[in-house]
Amino acid sequence: MEPVGVGLRAVATVIDTALLMVVGYILALVTGNTTATGFNLSGGPFFIWLLIAIGYYTALEARSGQTFGKRLINLKVVKLEGAGPIDMQAAIVRNVLRLVDGFLFYLIGAIAVWASEKKQRLGDRVAGTIVVRSRTT
Repeated sequence: MEPVGVGLRAVATVIDTALLMVVGYILALVTGNTTATGFNLSGGPFFIWLLIAIGYYTALEARSGQTFGKRLINLKVVKLEGAGPIDMQAAIVRNVLRLVDGFLFYLIGAIAVWASEKKQRLGDRVAGTIVVRSRTT
């Protein structure tokens, strides 16, 4: 199983971010934070959205190794050792560290992937995971 680089991972992230922006807009509607030009989440609503986002990535990756974006692009998160499914602890670690990797529109994560022999972002390195192409059946 060959680790996947920045390009395909970025496409999956754009898909997941689009889904999470829909959730953010709904949360903004409920909390009265919509504007004529879009929406604004700050304070409590922002932290609720952030918890939803981290929960989305963590729950789906712990369950199947795939978010909706990864599934559409045929990517999967697996353990570095043995390439088996990841557990909840690894999913939590890699996705909490997404907050660091995501700085500057994921530039930090991209640099980490480019600098890594196994194409791992910081969250992958600490969690002992890699992103690979999933088998299509």
